[in-house]
Amino acid sequence: MTRRIVPDRCWGAVIDVQDFFLAQLENRALRTRIETNVLNFARLLAYFRIPMIATLERPVLRKGRVPQRLKKLGDMALLFEKDYFDLTREKKIADHLARLRRTQALVAGCETDVCVLQSCLGLIDLGHEVFVVEDLLFSSSRNVDAAIARLQAEGAVFLSYKTLFYELVAAVEGGRHAAKMIETYGPFPDDLPDAARR
Repeated sequence: MTRRIVPDRCWGAVIDVQDFFLAQLENRALRTRIETNVLNFARLLAYFRIPMIATLERPVLRKGRVPQRLKKLGDMALLFEKDYFDLTREKKIADHLARLRRTQALVAGCETDVCVLQSCLGLIDLGHEVFVVEDLLFSSSRNVDAAIARLQAEGAVFLSYKTLFYELVAAVEGGRHAAKMIETYGPFPDDLPDAARR
């Protein structure tokens, strides 16, 4: 049975958001939206002191680093290169996750039907509760319904960015944006949207 999201148990993953994969998106507006929303996701996790990793699929020279618009991501997340579709098969990543001692994974990135799917399955095998932020996923494939169905059958929970936003707020202060929360984390950024822009 999946529990509520608890910030102290969470860590975040941004999987393979690289120029190579973003360039495969036909719609330029979609690419811009994905980049903006991934950065907002990172800022949201940073606000709640939730550790985050970002992966880069090798060869990085061909597939690219983090896009220029997402350079700030490197300040908020540890970057790891990977050779496997499943990030849990990379020893450096697996060791890092073991040291975190957190078992709720918040996942965004690409490709939904390849690296996101395989990584989520690997995390589930390791006993993590996996929460996939559906409006922060993308793929070069037009139809990823089978991958989403597979993940749901294996226990991954899909949620929207807006749902994640409010669940984190509720977890910290019972759903209220109260003085104690502001005292602990500082003022909530005015420019952090409460929903992914469609």
